Order: sequence, then C-alpha cells, then structure tokens
Amino acid sequence: MASKYKGYMGKILDVDLTSGKIGSYDLSDRDRERFVGGRFISTKILWDELKPGIDPLSEDNMLIVMTSPLTGTGAPSTSRYDISAKSPQTGTIGHSNSGGHFGIHLKRAGWDGVIVRGRAKSPVYLDIDEDKVTIKDASHLWGKDTEETKEQMGDRRAGKMVIGPAGENLVKYAIVISQDRSHGRSGMGAVMGSKNLKGIVARGNRKIELHDPETFKKTIKQWIDMLKGHPATGEFAPKYGTSGFLKSISDHNALPTKNFSSGTYKDAHMLTGQTLAETRLVKNAGCQSCPIRCARVVNLDGREIKGPEYEILCLLGSNLLINDMDAIIRWNYELDLLGLDTISSGTVLGFAAELNEKGMWKNGIEFGKKDNISETLRDIAFRKGIGNDLAEGVRYLSQKYGGEDFAPHSKGMEMAAYEPRGAVGHGLGYATANRGACHLDGGYMIYFEATGPAILNPYDYRSKPGYTILDQNLLASISAGGNCLFTSWTMLPAFLFKMANSRLVSWLVTQILTYSWAAVELTLKLPPSLMRYHLPMLPHTKALAMATGMEMDFGRFIRMGERGFTMERLYNIREGFTAKDDRLARRFTHEEQIPGKKKTVVPLAKMLPKYYRLRGWDAKGVPTSRTIKKLDLDFVRFAQKDPSERRGEETGGLPVKTYADIPVSGETKA
Repeated sequence: MASKYKGYMGKILDVDLTSGKIGSYDLSDRDRERFVGGRFISTKILWDELKPGIDPLSEDNMLIVMTSPLTGTGAPSTSRYDISAKSPQTGTIGHSNSGGHFGIHLKRAGWDGVIVRGRAKSPVYLDIDEDKVTIKDASHLWGKDTEETKEQMGDRRAGKMVIGPAGENLVKYAIVISQDRSHGRSGMGAVMGSKNLKGIVARGNRKIELHDPETFKKTIKQWIDMLKGHPATGEFAPKYGTSGFLKSISDHNALPTKNFSSGTYKDAHMLTGQTLAETRLVKNAGCQSCPIRCARVVNLDGREIKGPEYEILCLLGSNLLINDMDAIIRWNYELDLLGLDTISSGTVLGFAAELNEKGMWKNGIEFGKKDNISETLRDIAFRKGIGNDLAEGVRYLSQKYGGEDFAPHSKGMEMAAYEPRGAVGHGLGYATANRGACHLDGGYMIYFEATGPAILNPYDYRSKPGYTILDQNLLASISAGGNCLFTSWTMLPAFLFKMANSRLVSWLVTQILTYSWAAVELTLKLPPSLMRYHLPMLPHTKALAMATGMEMDFGRFIRMGERGFTMERLYNIREGFTAKDDRLARRFTHEEQIPGKKKTVVPLAKMLPKYYRLRGWDAKGVPTSRTIKKLDLDFVRFAQKDPSERRGEETGGLPVKTYADIPVSGETKA
C-alpha cells in the first residue's frame, strides 16, 4: 500500500521460501504514524502475523528486514536498518540494528523492507533488482565464510547481507554481516540459517522523495556541523573509537573482568582506544553518511581490516584476563568471518572459564589462556566438541553445568561489556530490556554513570528508574527513525566536556543530575501536547518531520519510543515472559563487587517497582489498560479487559493471558 508520507518507498516485499511465492505486504499509514520504522514496524508485523509459542528456528518464524524513513536520505548516520524475528537466543522479541549499507540499497531498489517466511528446501539467496525479485540457488555458497560469500555473490555495487557457518549451524548468537558491519545480537543469523537463506542482495536506482527537501537539506547541514563540532562526536569518537572509554570504565568499576567477578582490570591501559590509536591504527572509517567516523582500520597479516570495538577488547580481553591486543584483533576478524556475535562469544567464554576454574565443567578454557581461543571459536561455529554446548549460550550452560548464581545473562541474552554493579542504572536496563541483557535496548545508562563528561551517582538507585525509562524511550525512537544511537551523544552540551576536568564542576553536575530525578519523572508523565517543540541538540525530530511530512516534535518522538518499547513488552508477555524474567544473577544483586561496600550491588528489587509504576505497568510488570489506551495500542486484546472479562477468550487459537496468569516480581535471584 503506497504511503501518503515521503521518506518511505511505500512497499514491503513479502517472500515465502517454502512455496516460492513473491508478493508485497500492505502496511497502513496509521502504523507508520504510530511506529515510524525499523524495529517497531517489524514488531507490529510479528504481532499480527506470528502465532504465539512458535519455535524460533521453525519455518513458522518470520525474518523481517526493515528500513526507516531517514535511511538513505543523507541525514547523519542513517545507513541503519533493522532485522527482526522471534529470537532463538531468548524466545523474546529479537531485533538487531546495523550500519552496513544494505538498507540504503534496499530502499534504492524501491522497498522499505523484506519479509521472509517459510524455509527453502535447499540453500538459497534472495536477489532483489528493483521489481525483479529472484530466489537463487546458494548451494555453492553454503559452508563459506562471510567474506567469501559476499565476494562470490558478485556485483560489488549492490548491498549484501549474509551469514557465515555459525548461522548455517544454528548457533544461537549467530550474526548477519553487511559490508563489515554486523547485526550482532538476538541470533538473527540463526533465523536466516534455519530458513536455508544464505543472504540477500539488493540493487536499484529509485529515488527517495522528501516532504520538504530544502528545509531538510538545511537541517542536515546544521546537524552535521553540530556533530563535527561537538567534543564527543567530532573529536573523541573519531580519534579513539568506542574503546576510548575503556580505561575510564575500569576506573569506575564497570569493566567486566574475569567473568564479571570484578569491575577493574590492572592491564586496562593495554586495551584502550588510545593505545590502539597510538600503536596499531591505520586510519579511521565509518558507515555511509556518517560524519562521526568512529570505526577503526588496522593491519593484519599485511591486509587492512576492520579493527576491534570496545566490546571485544573487553569481553575477550579483561573478561578473560587477556591483555594481548594483537590476539584480539585476530579473533575479531575470525568472529566476523564465522558469523559469531563478539559480545555473546566473549561472555560465553568467560562463563565457561569460570565453570572450568570451579571444576563444574572441565572444558579446557582458562582465564589468561590464548592458544585455544581461535580453535574454540571455530568449534562453536561448526558445533564441534565443546563448541556444541558453547553455541547454546550462557543460560543453557548454567542450566546444564550449574553456575546460575554467576551466569551473566538476562532473558537468555549474554551481558554486554559493562559490569552492572559499577552502574546500577545500567543494571536495571539489562534486566528490563526487551531483547535481554542489552546495553542499547537497556538505555545505555553507562554514558550517564561512567563514560560521559557529567555523570549520575552510579550507586544512587532512586534516580535510576526515571532516567533509564527516558533513555530507553529516546534511544528506541532514534533507532526507529533511522539514526545511529551515537548521534544522541550531543544531548549533553559541549561545555560539559570542556569543564569535565574540574573536580568541583564535575561534583556539582553530578549532584544536580542525580537529584533532579523528580523533574525527569515529571517529564515522563507530560502529554506530548505539552512538548510540541524541537530541541536543538536533538535534530532527529525536525529531520523526520521535513523528510516525511508527519507531525513530529519532541513530545511525539518520546511517546513513539514509549509506545514501541511497550509493544515489545506486550509481545514478550504473550510469549510467556513475566516480571520474574526481569532479573540478574545473584552475583550482581547480592554479592558486593567491592567487599565491605554494601552499595556495590544492583538493588534491583528496590528499583523495579518504581520502574513499573513510571511506565504505567502494574505490579506484575504488565501494561495497564489505561497505558494501552494512552499509547494507542488497542489492538492488543489481552491487556484491555479485566481478568474476569477475559476468561476463556482466545487469540490465534491460544488462551489469552490474564493479569492473574503473570507472577509478581520479587526475588531477583537467578
């Protein structure tokens, strides 16, 4: 269905690999208004199309590739696009965002997204050449790594997204690669593998029409100038990349060390972005249309390759007690070739090393031991030997071998590279993020608790529910609109970076931010009608309005993030997830990170009730009928009526859940 709004191509491709049928999927402008793009549009489609309780690796699951209205428009950092499905890693909503250029090429081919259903009888890839769409044989590509696959698909000018051996072998945290950027979380590579889908190619010359091209162009120029002139996005990130924060995070007790048993690593200085820049950096790079250029390019065996990001330098570095940056550079390259998520891989190996150290599972993985890492990563991708168990992830390992009290995951997704006892708001984000222990879906509170120029008290639990919700909603909206989340760094004024070295100023800012939580909570309660303005440090709203012609401002933008985040929560509830799943392992909630300092635990039981209340959820973590109505989610039938009215109703042939079916959250013990 064509759209009255600009910025969209107005078509979504719908492919059934079982039957070979190729068509289009109708999306209403009403849904575009409510969910804008990316993961939220995909979640709405999954809600409408998937029966509750399906096996994520069965042909009943759907893989949805979705762009956003700003994708490909030339706005800063808008090569982003999303892949969504029910996650095989967690069983929750799954989605993964990437900066590879496939999304741009997909829109140039005339499509806003691609829905893939069913399962091919043998390996295939999808070739999209504008309106000519072909399912092609990929038997010759099966078993090949991601680099070989892209090369043998030909047409270097086209956009490509592919899986490696890990996806083919259904590793629960297999990734999808576009250019050298990865869809790293939720196991979307495994979903592709389960469909015998090796990749998708897209090409075309269609033009993306804009609502107000002239104003949009001026807005974009000002935005780019702001990003280039801001200390975070114009200086720090281009110079040091994401790992420029590593030493600071260690100093703030938030660097995962020895399977998250500590937050500080004595050799942190050997793994920093500063060390990388001084000793190994060839040049920096970036995604298409991105002025920040935070990507690293390094040399390996005489070749220029993608350098390591913060997550792998931490999780295969400090988390394994390994300080060899050259080894990590090699592992980073190998992980991309195999199609494995660097975050989950590092966290899985760290957990396995502690199981081995405690005698709970003798697996040969040891802290500080480097010589078998490459072999182990390959064994995971091909599910050989111990790799078959490691391929299932931390939750599975803890259930099979023990160690649930120190298993670093939430909802089955391995923790990202931040130790939550050094940043308790970040810990709340891990527990409540809809796709599991994700630092981005969780709200990236670490920026306000450890890495930014002005930080909240990292242990003050009263301020964290409001800030976490605001961050979760804001980052979700930015992602749905089509921007990289790093464009949010300019929300903190430049002068704070310049004054960050002043202890007095830092202390004052910390006090002001920490104890202004009441104002943050008030903002969450304000209706969008009272926030009809564009913030200078958040040009996303004006760019969306000028690109699409939609009514968009700060109030609508934040409400859109709240709506989408709540929609994802409702999807998870329909799949059987409850407030009891909003938890962290006992290590993080009961064991002091710094012995003798009671505040160095994540006080989850104290934060969750307030978090639920501020979100308009009941004590069991279920969105109330009032919240459902406020957010215009009335299609969610099971949350609309009182339990007494809903008994016996059915949706999709399955019993409708009632509030009474969902246990109250309390104990946070794993």
